[in-house]
Order: sequence, then C-alpha cells, then structure tokens
Amino acid sequence: MALRNIVQDGDPILKKVCRPVTKFDDRLATLLDDMQETLIDAGGLGLAGPQVGIMRRVFICLDERDVPEGQDSFENPKFIEFINAEILEMSEETETIYEGCLSFPGRNGAITRPLRVKARAFDREGNPFEIEAEGMLARCICHENNHLDGITILDLADHFYEDEYEDEE
Repeated sequence: MALRNIVQDGDPILKKVCRPVTKFDDRLATLLDDMQETLIDAGGLGLAGPQVGIMRRVFICLDERDVPEGQDSFENPKFIEFINAEILEMSEETETIYEGCLSFPGRNGAITRPLRVKARAFDREGNPFEIEAEGMLARCICHENNHLDGITILDLADHFYEDEYEDEE
C-alpha cells in the first residue's frame, strides 16, 4: 500500500465527471488499498477517485456503524468500498450541518443532505450490493458520490466558515 496525493482546490480534475470502472482486477484492489491508507493518514471520513487523481467511479467511506461507544473509529478502521455507485433513494428528511472535504482543507460549508440514503454499488470483486445508511454515513455516501460527478462542497454550500482566521489589525 502507498499514500496517494490528495488533489486540492483549483485542480480541474475535481470538476470532471468520472468514467465507470470496467475492470475488477489487481489494479483496482491496489487503488482501493492505497485510498484506505491515504484516508487514514488524512483523518477523513471518505475519499473519492478524483481526489487521488483517478477519473473512475470509485469511493470509500469509513464505516462507523459498529464502533463501540467511546472508541475511535481509526483504532481499527473498517471501510465500505463503492464502485460504480448509484443512489437509489434519499429521505425527504434533511439536515444542514457544516461539512469539510480533504480537497478543500480549512473550508467548511453548510450543506443540506438527506438523513438516510439507499445506494447500490459493486465491491472490489465485482459483486453487487445495496446499503441503507443514515446519519454521517449517509452524508459521506452523498458527498463522495458527488465527487464522481464533479460536484464539490463549493457548489453545494449555502455559506462557509473558515477553520483559520487571520488576526485583524
């Protein structure tokens, strides 16, 4: 496994629509393994192909559903890998919270997302699966799936707050 560079704000790859994955092979497995290592190193919740310079419809999300109370999800991380994902259903009930992105460090946008989603995707071996998610995992699935269509938090946020403020003189 290897760390991949995370594409940053201003790179045109973040605005492009990704192509479907057509080969479920060792190269894809290596990409997914590298994305997991990169995500752990960056301390994020999700990572999409274009964020590591790969224009394919692939993303991963940290799976925090079964993490015991009080335990850090990075102690023994579990990931859900989504290849050629599509969102099948979204709840009408939504929530607006500040959301960050590894490609836009220090920027957090107020983004409205559904509280629950149902998605269909393939795993690394090409097996189809469906998942119903709520809360932060639902938000992560929507966020990363947006990346595959060239949509970022800059496109969706009602407003932003900056993590770092310059001292006013």
